[in-house]
Amino acid sequence: MFEKALELIKRYDTIIIHRHSNPDGDALGSQIGLKALIKENFPNKTVYIVGDRTRRYAFMEGWEPDDIPDETYNNALAVVLDTSAKFMISDDRYATAKATLRFDHHIYCEDICDVDVIDSTFESCCGLLTQFALDMDLRLNRLAAKSLFTGMVTDSGRFRYDSATSRTFRLAAVLTEQDFDPNEVYCELYADDYKNVKLRAQYTMKIVFAGDGVAYIITTKQELADVIKEYDADSFGISRGMVGTMADIRGVDSWVNFTETEQGVLCELRSKKHNINPVAVKYGGGGHAKASGATVADLETAMKMVEDMKAVNRGETI
Repeated sequence: MFEKALELIKRYDTIIIHRHSNPDGDALGSQIGLKALIKENFPNKTVYIVGDRTRRYAFMEGWEPDDIPDETYNNALAVVLDTSAKFMISDDRYATAKATLRFDHHIYCEDICDVDVIDSTFESCCGLLTQFALDMDLRLNRLAAKSLFTGMVTDSGRFRYDSATSRTFRLAAVLTEQDFDPNEVYCELYADDYKNVKLRAQYTMKIVFAGDGVAYIITTKQELADVIKEYDADSFGISRGMVGTMADIRGVDSWVNFTETEQGVLCELRSKKHNINPVAVKYGGGGHAKASGATVADLETAMKMVEDMKAVNRGETI
C-alpha cells in the first residue's frame, strides 16, 4: 500500500505538506510528524508545511505554517493529509504541484491526488503514517514520534473510542520508545482556562434531548457573536469544542452540535453506538462512522438532520 507513496517522496526534492482547514491534533500531528520523518530520512530535501493557523494546538512544536510563493509548487510534490474532500483542504495550491499524494483515514469520499493512500481502519492519520514509517523502514526521531503520538491520542479520544484497536496500542508503544515524555502531551491536552470551563458549563445547560437517544445544542448567530466577544472564542472552537459536552450523558447515544455562522450551520455529529456517517453524507459532509461533520444552509435543515439521527438510532434507513 505504501510503496508508491515512498517512491513519490524519494523522487521530489521539494515537498509541501497540506492538511484540512481548522486543524485538529491529528491534522497537525500528521503534518509535523511527516515533515520530521522526511527530514530525518532524507535530510537534503526541502519540506514545507502550509495551511491556516491554530489556537487550540499552538502548544505543538513545529506547527507554524510556512509562507511560500506560488512558484514553489512548480516542481514540487504536494502531500495532503487527514482530508477526505477537496473543499476541506487548507490552501488549494496543492493542485498546482507537479505531483500529489494523499494519506487519509476517513471513509472514502472522492479521489483527490495522483496517489491516494486511504485506510479508514486506522484511528488517526498519524497512526496510518506511523505504520507507513514502520513498513517502509523509515527512522523515527523525537519530533516525529511526539507529533504522531499527539495525533493518535487526540483522534482516538485518549484511546477511548472503539477505533482504538490493539494495533493502535502497538503503534503508540513504538512511538513512545523515542525520547519524549507523553505526560507533556497529556498535560497540554487536559489543561484549560477557567473561562473555557465556565463556557462548557453554559453549553451543558443548552442541551436539548430530542428523544430516541439523540441530543443536540444550537448556537444562533447572535449567541455566537456574544460568546466570541465574551470568551475570545471562534466559531470552529465552539462547533468542535463544545460537542463533547453531550458525550457522557447516560441515555444519549448520538448527539450533534449546531453552530450558526454567516457561511451556514456547522454540524458536528457524534455517536457511541451507531454509524451516523450516512447522515453527514446526506447533508454534504463526511468523516468517520461515529464522528462526522457537515455544513447546512439553515437551522430548519439542521432539525431535519436531528430526525435522521433519531431514525438511525431506531435502526431505520434514512
